[in-house]
Amino acid sequence: MTSSLKALNNIHHAAYRCRDAEQTRWFYEDILGLKLAAAFEEDIDFGENLGRNRNFLHIFFEMGDGSYLAFFDEPGISKEENFARKDSFDMHLALEADSMEDLLAWHKHINEAGKTCLGPVDHGFVHSVYMYDPNGIQVEITCRANDPSIMQQHTDDARSSLSAWTQKTRPLKEDTFGAAKIDKRGR
Repeated sequence: MTSSLKALNNIHHAAYRCRDAEQTRWFYEDILGLKLAAAFEEDIDFGENLGRNRNFLHIFFEMGDGSYLAFFDEPGISKEENFARKDSFDMHLALEADSMEDLLAWHKHINEAGKTCLGPVDHGFVHSVYMYDPNGIQVEITCRANDPSIMQQHTDDARSSLSAWTQKTRPLKEDTFGAAKIDKRGR
């Protein structure tokens, strides 16, 4: 990193498309307890050659650390396939609870509210419960394991693990995607 650049501090917001702003509000505010922080309609030309402005409602939910989860309700061009359940490896949100006790309390609360919440699952470094929001996005509530050495071990060998994985999987990826799509450095 260039020394004149300051480190990025946090995520201001992560944004996703939603099927319906009110249904999304119900899930994130009424079920998960996040504060609806803002909702405003926009009509903007993003220069995407759509031949028209994009008209949408932009809604924000405030997290405990001051960051936001945001959603775009854009019925003019949304399609049903936008809201198919996403594979968790393609997209999921992991929200953090303070403790295992809090995680179990969230699990109980969500199930009692009529949502299916699965888990908890012990991943070694975290414990997690899982559900889907009204937009097909998997939402995970997680708490850190009590042993911070688990992550430290993986931090210490992160570069060597990444290098070994790249060497092991690069031929398959080049066959699947093409070499030009795998390495975009300097382009």
